[in-house]
Amino acid sequence: MQQEDQPVSTSPARRDSSHNEWARDVVIAVIASLLIILFLYQPVRVEGTSMVPMLQDQDRLFISKIAYRVGEIHRGDVVVFQYPRDLSKSYIKRVIGLPGDRVAIQHGTVFINGAALTEPYVPPRYADERSEPEAEIPQGEYFLMGDHRSISFDSREFGPVARPLIYGKAEFVYWPFREAGVVH
Repeated sequence: MQQEDQPVSTSPARRDSSHNEWARDVVIAVIASLLIILFLYQPVRVEGTSMVPMLQDQDRLFISKIAYRVGEIHRGDVVVFQYPRDLSKSYIKRVIGLPGDRVAIQHGTVFINGAALTEPYVPPRYADERSEPEAEIPQGEYFLMGDHRSISFDSREFGPVARPLIYGKAEFVYWPFREAGVVH
């Protein structure tokens, strides 16, 4: 007695079911991705060297878009914001002065409310000797500076940045892979 091979079912109903499941999974993945990007995290690319050594030109990182919707901005945070003079451009800088702070810079040393700010993220070779007179940061605004002080275009040039213009907190570098890690 000969045994017959059993054919695999390729009925239209079975194929339609697997296509529907696949399409459903793709739609769910796309919606989940959009929700994450719109409300939680957004990938961004660093353009320029004003945040060296923490961030290099062309680094890719994730910013948290929800961090400041549910929490406060703190001194030392690395933030992404719309440039106040051209809202189509975004910059990334470190928060130095908070609303109500008195900020002064003397020969490159930043003073907050009369006390020198400890800045381990600014290596000596990236510091500058620039001075700025003391100024009080208005309510609802933040004084932002790049870590590579000698080349950074920051609040020393364009002034404090209004809170509504700050839309993300730098969280994690993901590319290049060898530099992957948390942003401090």
